[in-house]
Amino acid sequence: MLQLLLFIATLGVFLIGMYLVRTGLFNLSADKLKRWLAKLTDSPWKGLLLGMVVTAILQSSSAVTIILIGLVAGRMLTFSNSIGIILGANIGTTVTTEIITLDINYLIIPLAIIGAIFLLIKKDNFRNTGMASLGLAGVFGAMWSFKSLAAPLAGLDYVNQLFLALDNNLFYAVLAGTIVCAVLQSSTTTIAITMGFIAAGAMNLETAVAIVLGANIGTCVDAWLASIGGGREARLTAWSHIWLNVLGVIAFFPLIGVLAHIGTLLAERPDVQIAHISVIFNVLSSLIALPFVNKFSNLIVKIHDRNNPNAT
Repeated sequence: MLQLLLFIATLGVFLIGMYLVRTGLFNLSADKLKRWLAKLTDSPWKGLLLGMVVTAILQSSSAVTIILIGLVAGRMLTFSNSIGIILGANIGTTVTTEIITLDINYLIIPLAIIGAIFLLIKKDNFRNTGMASLGLAGVFGAMWSFKSLAAPLAGLDYVNQLFLALDNNLFYAVLAGTIVCAVLQSSTTTIAITMGFIAAGAMNLETAVAIVLGANIGTCVDAWLASIGGGREARLTAWSHIWLNVLGVIAFFPLIGVLAHIGTLLAERPDVQIAHISVIFNVLSSLIALPFVNKFSNLIVKIHDRNNPNAT
């Protein structure tokens, strides 16, 4: 019971840390990033590259997609031009998972101290930098704690039975990743928890890969909620995000074993393998979809535009 309470507390620290990082970075760069998103998207390739950069800066594909929906709803960006950015955002979000695999626990305390000092300075840039620094300290501290708590938690009977069920059915693992991510509203947090458990040997690699795939679906919930009441094109943007991620997961579900094998070739540590596999999945699925952006946008309109006489 104590381990479970500590795990919940660690989860809270991680979520707060991610919030501080995103808020600090967003406040430092939001205006410029919004202008980029609104202007530099006249081709799918530009949109993909821009989506990668902006998401890597903001550390959240959900945040970028929500900004997109706001821009689309405000007629500053068209629905079709948003699709390339969404593909890029799916790639950019993997930067965060790569960062949290770094072994820099020795920087946790210095980051926290610097962040606390900067927060006391009244200038906005210093305070936002301090917020991001303090958030990073929380994220890395929580990752260390996840790895420390994973083994004791996996020893609990009901947790062990859950992992056995997921190991025996990869579809359930995808579903679990989707649900956990939808509840936590963060694919990064879902993957970070998975990294902790796989580092402790609590689940096999293929199960972890399936959970990562599911997290890519669960992360669409934020954008879908943000699109409610945003108008026709905002709704279409949210649906395009959902379909892109769902179709990507469907396409790669039969290849989970292949992805797991590639991960073992790229790294020794299982948590690093998961981070690399997440990059490979998102890069490949985005690049495969990129040449079909225009056809895909037309399909989304036909399926989901109630005002379209050809809609089904």
